[in-house]
Amino acid sequence: MGSVFHSGETALQAAAGSRERLAEVGARVIRQEMPEQHRAFFAGLPFVVLAATDPGGQPHATLLAGAPGFVVAPDSRHLQIAAQTAPDDPLDALLIPGARFGLLGIEPHTRRRNRANGRVLARGADGLHLEVTQSFGNCPKYIQPRRAVFDPNWKPGARAEHRLSLNDAERAWIRAADTFFIATAHPTDDADPAHGVDVSHRGGPPGFISVEGDTLGIDDFAGNNYFNTLGNLLLNPQAGLLFPDFARGGLLQLNATAEILPGPPRRLLLRVKGVRFHHTALPLRWEAVAE
Repeated sequence: MGSVFHSGETALQAAAGSRERLAEVGARVIRQEMPEQHRAFFAGLPFVVLAATDPGGQPHATLLAGAPGFVVAPDSRHLQIAAQTAPDDPLDALLIPGARFGLLGIEPHTRRRNRANGRVLARGADGLHLEVTQSFGNCPKYIQPRRAVFDPNWKPGARAEHRLSLNDAERAWIRAADTFFIATAHPTDDADPAHGVDVSHRGGPPGFISVEGDTLGIDDFAGNNYFNTLGNLLLNPQAGLLFPDFARGGLLQLNATAEILPGPPRRLLLRVKGVRFHHTALPLRWEAVAE
């Protein structure tokens, strides 16, 4: 079996001094199948974050929701998701058989999160059928505790707005955010499981994201040192950003180009080049929980 990390990831691991350790343990922490605890974890979630790339290599991320049990892992290599993307969601045209996907399951009130990457097997009226080629957990750092609950009065409402630039309200929202998700991808679409699509969580206290015009900036906080996200961006600087509106159920999706600035601390600049905002995208609201 080859390395579970690609050249972008290993370059950053070497710079951080973690390459030797991860070369030894990588195959144990990033598996080709889901352990039983991950299968049970996904089955209990009311939402997952899903990512895929368009033909130009631009990653996109969205959020799929359903009653717990809408995600099922019938065995250690497959996931079934009984949900559909909105017809005008960027992922709607991308989740076709053979497409690479990245999936993040996250339970903010327990700070648990697990990832699964692989290929779309099929899509139909019953949802998505996915083949998992990489499965791994992530550290619980910087996850803000909140619990997702269904809004019984939710209606999908109007279609989304599409723009090239952020407006002032969105800039204020991002400055106040404590959570977002970022989708990235290796530029090569081949059979190597390390050359996949990733979607990961980024969190911090409100204000951890700076906003200057259409450029977002975040410091790269220390995590597990896998460098899945930054390793992809080193090779393919396109990113898809996802900001859920936890109070009202909106969803802000951004296309961005990334620049990695050396540190310490290393800093990530994300220049927005496309905006999609759906005011009523999600049937979920999030409530605060005691820490």
